Amino acid sequence: MATATKIQNIRELTLDQLKSSLTEMGEQAFRAKQIFEWLWQKSATDFDQMSNLSKDLRETLKLNFTINAVTVKNSQISNDKTIKSAFSLYDGNLIEGVLIPADDRMTACVSSQVGCSLTCKFCATGYMDRKRNLNADEIYDQVVLIAKQAQEKYNQPLSNIVYMGMGEPLLNYANVLKSVEHITSPSGLNMAAKRITVSTAGIAKMIKKLGDDQVRFNLALSLHAANDEKRNEIMPINEQNSLKALADALKYFYAKTKSPVTFEYIVFNNFNDELQDAKELAAFCKHVPCKVNIIEYNPIALADFVNADKDKIDMFADYLRGQGIITNVRRSRGKDIDAACGQLATKEKDSLQN
Repeated sequence: MATATKIQNIRELTLDQLKSSLTEMGEQAFRAKQIFEWLWQKSATDFDQMSNLSKDLRETLKLNFTINAVTVKNSQISNDKTIKSAFSLYDGNLIEGVLIPADDRMTACVSSQVGCSLTCKFCATGYMDRKRNLNADEIYDQVVLIAKQAQEKYNQPLSNIVYMGMGEPLLNYANVLKSVEHITSPSGLNMAAKRITVSTAGIAKMIKKLGDDQVRFNLALSLHAANDEKRNEIMPINEQNSLKALADALKYFYAKTKSPVTFEYIVFNNFNDELQDAKELAAFCKHVPCKVNIIEYNPIALADFVNADKDKIDMFADYLRGQGIITNVRRSRGKDIDAACGQLATKEKDSLQN
C-alpha cells in the first residue's frame, strides 16, 4: 500500500530547494522564481492566485504543497485608532498583532511566538505558556495583514515594524531572521532594515550572535531596571543574563554592527522610579551609544504594578537628558482594547468571536 506524500509548507523552501522540487516533479526549474515572487513579493495565499502558471502546474502544486496562511480572526479599534487583531494560525493557535498609527508613521507590532516562556512579572504574555515558535512565513503574514489594515483604514502605507508582540524574538532566532530577510529583500516586501526593531528581554549569547550575523535592523533591550536585584525580581531571565553579561554582549554587538541600541524602561510606582534608579540607568547607558524610551505601564489583572506618577516620570526623564542621554517618553496606545505594551495575551473569548 502506497504511503501518502507529506504535503509540505512551500514557504519553508528556499528558492534553490523549490527549483529542485519542481525538477523532481518534471516541471521546469525557472517556474520556481515565478512561484517565489507570488509567495514573497505579491503575498499570495492560494495557488489559484498565481495567474501566470498553467492550471496543470497549479494543480500539481496543490497536491504537493500547502500555503499555511495566517488569517484575521477578529480586530478591535481603540479610541486612539490603534488596531489590535487576533490572528488564526493553520494549527488553530492564536496570536495577536497591533497596528499603531501616528502622524509620521504606521507601525506594525508583530509576535514571534505563541505565548512566551520568560514569565516577566509585569507582562500579560508572560503569564501564558509558550506553545511554539512562529515560522518565518507566519511572522511575514502578520506584517502583510497589518499593512493591509493601514492602507484600508487610514490610507497610509506601513512604515515601521517592531518585534514587540507576544514571545521573545531571540528564542526564535532563525525564524525571526528569516522573516526579516523576506520583509527586507528586493524579492520580498523590500522594506528598509532600519525601519525594523527587534526587542529582547535580554539573552546575552543571542545578542552576540546578532553581532556576528551583522544584522542591519535596530535592537531594543527591555531593561526596566539597571540593578540586578530589582531586575531579577521582575524579569527572571536576568538570573542567567546579568546586567554585566548584557553590557558585554551589547558592546560586542555595537562593535560588530555600529548600530546604537534602544533601552526600554517602564517606570513602576515605588519600584524603580527614584533618582537612584535613574542614576543606575544613566551608568548602564555609558556602555554603548544608545537612547532610552520611557514607557508608560499598562496595568494587567494578573499583576499589582502601577505606573509611576507623571511628575516622577518627568523627573526621571529630565535627569537622563541632563546626563546627555537621548530620552523619549512614550505614551501608551490602544490601552482601552488591551493592545498596549505588555497587555497582549490571547484570551478564550478570542477563539469564540467571529
